[in-house]
Amino acid sequence: MAYLSEDDLARMGFAALGQNVRISDRASIYEPEKMRLGDHTRIDDFCVISGRVTMGRNVHVAALCLVAGGAPGVTLGDFAGMAYGAKVFSQSDDYSGATLTNPTVPDGFKTEHMAPVRLGRHVIIGTNAVVGPGVELGDGSAVGAGSVVLHSTEPWTIVAGTPAKRIKTRKQDLLDLERQYLDQQES
Repeated sequence: MAYLSEDDLARMGFAALGQNVRISDRASIYEPEKMRLGDHTRIDDFCVISGRVTMGRNVHVAALCLVAGGAPGVTLGDFAGMAYGAKVFSQSDDYSGATLTNPTVPDGFKTEHMAPVRLGRHVIIGTNAVVGPGVELGDGSAVGAGSVVLHSTEPWTIVAGTPAKRIKTRKQDLLDLERQYLDQQES
């Protein structure tokens, strides 16, 4: 995988750009002036990142992911990760049939649900999972592969299914490893 150079990243005009940010030269980044990327963030091949997006430190967005921040925004907390093909949307057309849909239709003829999305610290989203507008995944939440998440989760919860439901509590052992890692970074 080839990454954009530091000069390329600087020219893109991000609102904020941490250290050691790696973005594939095959990723598509739209409206970087609305994005804040933390230290050690990595965005892999064929991702589409657009709109208001904030990523903390050590965030990983695997190949083929979509983060559609739109106007409301998407926030990924420190150490959050998205596996291959995961998608996060902060806005969606109204599918009820009460209004028209799609971006070719003027606003007066359609309704969109728009609400910010927040992925807490240490959240992991499995392969091909989808997270909808207004969802807050509490710190440490894990989303199973192929799940559709339309409701917020409590911290340290594992959810899966369509629609996603609570499966069990996630272990917090990784917090000790985080402390060790951060202590090592400061040394």
